[in-house]
Amino acid sequence: MTLTKSKYYFEALDNYPYSLPDCLEALNYALSYDPEDADSLCLMGRIYSEMLTDYERAKVYFEEAMQCNVANLNIPQYYIKCLLDNEDLDEAEKLINYALKIKGIDKARILIQKSLLFEIKHEYKKALKPLKEAKKYSYNQAMTDFLTNKTKFIKNKMTKNGKKKK
Repeated sequence: MTLTKSKYYFEALDNYPYSLPDCLEALNYALSYDPEDADSLCLMGRIYSEMLTDYERAKVYFEEAMQCNVANLNIPQYYIKCLLDNEDLDEAEKLINYALKIKGIDKARILIQKSLLFEIKHEYKKALKPLKEAKKYSYNQAMTDFLTNKTKFIKNKMTKNGKKKK
C-alpha cells in the first residue's frame, strides 16, 4: 500500500458514511493508484450495499476484493451482511464457514451473522447456538450485553411462534 493510496483510502473511510461525495472522490483516487486494493474495493462494496442497496453491484466489488486478498479480515463481515440482505443464504453460509477459519478474524461478529442466517430461515433453535458460541469470543461488556439481548430476542420470537401454532 503506497503512502498516497493509503492517504486517499483513509480519507474515504473517514468520510464514510457521512459525506458520500467526498468519500467517493477519495476512494476513486485510491483505486486509481491501486485498482486491486482489497480494502478500497471492500469500501466501494459497502457503499453499494449499505447506502445504495445495489446488492448485485456490491457483490461484484466484494468478490473482487476477496480475490485480491483472500485473507483480509474486513471483507467477510461486510460481504456476509450484503449476502444476507440480498437473501443469498447459501452463499452467505459458505462464506461464514470460510470466514470462521481465517486466523485473527472477529469470530464473535461472524457467529452473530451465522445466527442471523438461521433467524432469517426461521430456524430459531439453531440461531441460538452460534450466539452461545460467540460469547466465548466476546472480550468486552458491550458485546456480551448485545449477545444476551439478542438471545432474549430470539427466545421471544420462539415463544410467539409457539403460541401461534397452538
